[in-house]
Amino acid sequence: MATKDVLAAGAVVFRPGKRVLLVHRPRYDDWSFPKGKLDRGEHVTGAAVREVAEETGLHVRLGVPLSAQRYPVTGGRTKQVSYWVGRVVGSDDVSGYRTNDEIDAVEWVPYDEAMDRLTYDHDRSTLKEARPRRRRTHAVVVLRHGTARSRRGWGQDDRLRPLIQLGRTQAQRLVPVLAAYDVTKIVSSSSMRCLETVTPYADTTGWDLELEDGMSEEGASADSVVDTVDTLVAGDESAVLCTHRPVLPSVFDALGVSDTKLEPGAMLVAHLRQGTVTATELHRLD
Repeated sequence: MATKDVLAAGAVVFRPGKRVLLVHRPRYDDWSFPKGKLDRGEHVTGAAVREVAEETGLHVRLGVPLSAQRYPVTGGRTKQVSYWVGRVVGSDDVSGYRTNDEIDAVEWVPYDEAMDRLTYDHDRSTLKEARPRRRRTHAVVVLRHGTARSRRGWGQDDRLRPLIQLGRTQAQRLVPVLAAYDVTKIVSSSSMRCLETVTPYADTTGWDLELEDGMSEEGASADSVVDTVDTLVAGDESAVLCTHRPVLPSVFDALGVSDTKLEPGAMLVAHLRQGTVTATELHRLD
């Protein structure tokens, strides 16, 4: 009988000088990257940021995704570890970290030394993949609003059609996901279902929520979509853009990525450097 993978997440965190963040686990006497298993109901992106904080004391934002690791663990199961390049938000000083039975050393290690110190071949492969992708990027998160009341059963102005309970749950689950990418700019269609999708994140973080009629189904045009996307691409802060299924193809075209079908509450995360998309990833909130 097949058994489910053990799901875990972590980050390969760099700082200037090609130094990478490593932790030592006394239970296994190994050196590895900060990582750990997902809590029940936790999104993989939020787990990666949480685990780095718990094991190093540092707050990080996620950059480009890396290949997942898969390897056998006890009980005949397989562990799948999702990794991203990470960048510290704030101070990168680890001298104040209080060591414990789980992590008894946290160090910034030069790349070449880290290749020697890492205990496992799969970690060395991940570090090799991460090194050329370590440069700073910012994310543009293209988000389809959460699950809303059916259009057929609404019978009022469609711009006022609200989320159902599933959509409100998706909106709450969105909060740690956007935080994982350090999203500080929130742009949304002015329609109620988009507004309700991003409001929990705006309320939690205090970042301004910008409403754009030109990103709604009724108000979108080629020019309004291009102008909005170009502004987000040209900026240097991570952003979320919440819009609608009929508008998404124009958004993806303006962003220069392949058209992607997003279900309600799903998102495409585009990682940009100097105005060019260097990587993309897809996530769902249910």
